[in-house]
Amino acid sequence: MKELSRLASQVQASTTMAIDALAKQMKADGVDVIGFGAGEPDFNTPDHIKAAAVQAIADNVTRYTPASGTVQLKQAVCSRMKEDCGLEYKPSQVVVSSGAKHCVYIALRALVNPGDEVILPAPFWVSYLELIKMVGGTPVIVTAQESAGFKMTAQQLQESITPKTKALILNNPSNPTGMVYSREELLALAQVCIEHDVYIISDEIYYSLLYDGMKFTSVASLGEEIRKHTILINGVSKAYAMTGWRIGYALADEAVAKVMSNYLSHSTGSPCAISQAASVAALNGPQDEVETMRQAFEERRNYIVTRMNQIEGVSCIKPEGAFYVMMNIEKLLGKTICGEIICTSDDFCSAFLKHGLVATVPCSGFGAPNFVRWSYATSMENIHKGLDRLEQFLSGVEK
Repeated sequence: MKELSRLASQVQASTTMAIDALAKQMKADGVDVIGFGAGEPDFNTPDHIKAAAVQAIADNVTRYTPASGTVQLKQAVCSRMKEDCGLEYKPSQVVVSSGAKHCVYIALRALVNPGDEVILPAPFWVSYLELIKMVGGTPVIVTAQESAGFKMTAQQLQESITPKTKALILNNPSNPTGMVYSREELLALAQVCIEHDVYIISDEIYYSLLYDGMKFTSVASLGEEIRKHTILINGVSKAYAMTGWRIGYALADEAVAKVMSNYLSHSTGSPCAISQAASVAALNGPQDEVETMRQAFEERRNYIVTRMNQIEGVSCIKPEGAFYVMMNIEKLLGKTICGEIICTSDDFCSAFLKHGLVATVPCSGFGAPNFVRWSYATSMENIHKGLDRLEQFLSGVEK
């Protein structure tokens, strides 16, 4: 048989999904596993959004829509972005697809030629690296240290740019770190991109989940030239607990949006019509439940950070947004826990799941091999139990 696609064969499975799948299988087998793996709100989709979907079915909104989304949804996206972020976009600049991840992929497809370099600050969401490779791009990883709040500096960006650099992927707030770039930090990064004519793919899917009174700044709001160089990525999954509805959207200069739309017309056809109708209700409707969820996440974050930093052998810095915390396990490397030698974060997560019955995510796939990601998009009860089990698990460290 002839060889398979070399590009496709290089793509690695998602570590977040692998851990989550294993944990779910253990649960199905009757094992009392607590999962902190997948980044999925544990809240239900608000009732008025579900009602809009039911009504869409009753009204026979069950046919193809335009490839890049309905006019109604594009208008709702523009209104929400203006109200929340002060951004002025036209519906013709909006591209709707089957999730924010798909939007990142389509944006890369629109921008990247084989051999083009895409700068990726680490720690990074695991899929970014694979998506760059899937379009024939070359990832250029720039490591942001924990001591710098896991944030890439403008100097680091400047030093990583070459004549082949096409784009920077920026995730703000970040998965997996929960860090948030300030307006000043964003402006410094954006000015470097403008100077070198580098696009910014800015994934802002967690923008509604900020804590301690922080105000979100979208990089596209920092000036017209910056906006032209930016492809914003967003969606309804995190803010409205709609992960399974699969609606994401991108906002870009019209020339970029047109290329993205053309690509969608031949790849997916159109997003789910019913999900689009529900997303209109989400964006145009009351936003009080978004705030209710945000407050719950902030309470959970406060507890998990305080408690984790009281446990010997591990530590974390306080995330400013999203719903993840990065646990530093450097002090545990080379030690034996419950008979298992811990050489990597993968070793730790495997042993913790096996002996502690807690599913977490090794950050080796996130460009941060000495860290483990916990998602606090779960109940406070589970967080209490999970940290109790962590403390018990680490009591088995051989000195």
